[in-house]
Amino acid sequence: MIPPAREPVSQRQTQARPELPGSLETELEQLLESETQEQAQALRRDWQDFKQLHKRFVQRETLSVQWDRIFKPPQEAIQAYETLQARALPEDVSSLLNKLVVVKLNGGLGTSMGVQGPKGLMEVRDDNTFLDLTVQQIAHLNKTHSCDVPLVLMNSSLTEEDTQRSLQRYSHCPVKIHTFLQSRYPLVRKDTMLPLLHPAGWALSGHGDVYASLCRSGLAELFTAQGKEILFISNIDNLGATVDLHILNQLLQEESSATGGHCDFLMEVTDRTRADVKGGTLIELDGKLQLLEIAQVPREHTDEFMSVSEFKIFNTNNLWVSLECVRRLDRQQALHMEIIASSQTLPSGQEVIRLEMAAGSAIGSFARPRGVNVPRSRFLPVKTTSDLLLVKSNMYELRGGVLEMSKRREFKTVPLVKLGAPFTKVQDLRTRFENIPDLLDLDHLTVSGDVTFGKDVVLKGTVIIISNHGSSIAIPSGSILENRVVSGNLSVLDH
Repeated sequence: MIPPAREPVSQRQTQARPELPGSLETELEQLLESETQEQAQALRRDWQDFKQLHKRFVQRETLSVQWDRIFKPPQEAIQAYETLQARALPEDVSSLLNKLVVVKLNGGLGTSMGVQGPKGLMEVRDDNTFLDLTVQQIAHLNKTHSCDVPLVLMNSSLTEEDTQRSLQRYSHCPVKIHTFLQSRYPLVRKDTMLPLLHPAGWALSGHGDVYASLCRSGLAELFTAQGKEILFISNIDNLGATVDLHILNQLLQEESSATGGHCDFLMEVTDRTRADVKGGTLIELDGKLQLLEIAQVPREHTDEFMSVSEFKIFNTNNLWVSLECVRRLDRQQALHMEIIASSQTLPSGQEVIRLEMAAGSAIGSFARPRGVNVPRSRFLPVKTTSDLLLVKSNMYELRGGVLEMSKRREFKTVPLVKLGAPFTKVQDLRTRFENIPDLLDLDHLTVSGDVTFGKDVVLKGTVIIISNHGSSIAIPSGSILENRVVSGNLSVLDH
């Protein structure tokens, strides 16, 4: 339980509050001489945004919240998903869908899993990429309900070229696809707190940039003219982030009511497990609903933040936002998001700070925000090869671009899978599994060390396979392992 008050905490104080010297403008112009006119214009615009962010950063007394100001959100601030399901959908759901815009955050690369290029173009299921599945989902909606839901991709300088090339394959698909670029900001030197302006010193702005960049692109104005009202924003690698008619219906019915009390920012949250302890959570701060990220937590309270019993929900980053409110707040420059500062070390050895913002932290800028506690099935991110193994398996079935848990699985919980270092890359899955095992009845899988799997292996219950250092284990084709612990050095396993 979070106490109503604590002794105030003070995180690391910023040691300097330098004004940006005018010479940086000259340095910037010299840097831009090698860029195209379009790129130079974009970087100048990003620089102006960064200066405001940098000013906020260096003038802050602390990089974290004061723990004594944090309260649990009131019960009515987090709605149960079941209450949305209880509300009847209209007979013609196209009237709902025609007011929706789907926005996917597509700025990241797949390098953490050894994949070159945009993560959105990584193959995840039956030769389909994240982008393929997203387009299939929306195409299925548009065909089934005779509606016009557009897809918008927020690309980055790292993903733009490859993504644009990939989009050519969807030219005959019944989905209008739009793109815009997120910003880049200079990194900040840790010693002087001044920005690095050379090319290696610029980094992506974080997905909190989605609102301003969408408005700046002209797409927000275009969609308003088309009668669109709701933005559904999510990460492209979250395969559970599909269009939910119950959520959309709730938002639009509230908006059309005469009470004026409609929700203008809805964050999907779900119950925390021990695998989610670092995920951001909703709190009440200064009487407002806010998102608390682990980077904002004082070090002495990190364990408390990561307690499943203390903070029971976390942010899925599935966000439903009023388009009209986004445009108004952007015009008023009233979209306030907490700065997330992360330390990095460049290949040169120089220590820098990356400044970014999270899209969910905009919740405090809206007048009537709310959370909705959704089923775990709406949070299915693929961040590691352990996640990838699950979504490739018979645990899930693919229908209309949507992954659904197989009806043949008795328990509707997702197994806990922990693959060790030899399985870190996508290529490792291909070489260490002759094909994806049957995981239909799996509860827990841990694999450590040099382990390989033959064809048609079945894993049930709790299975732990540990190959000792310098040893190897080969699981033969056709093996059935149920509630087994396998360790040592084995090339043949009785089954």
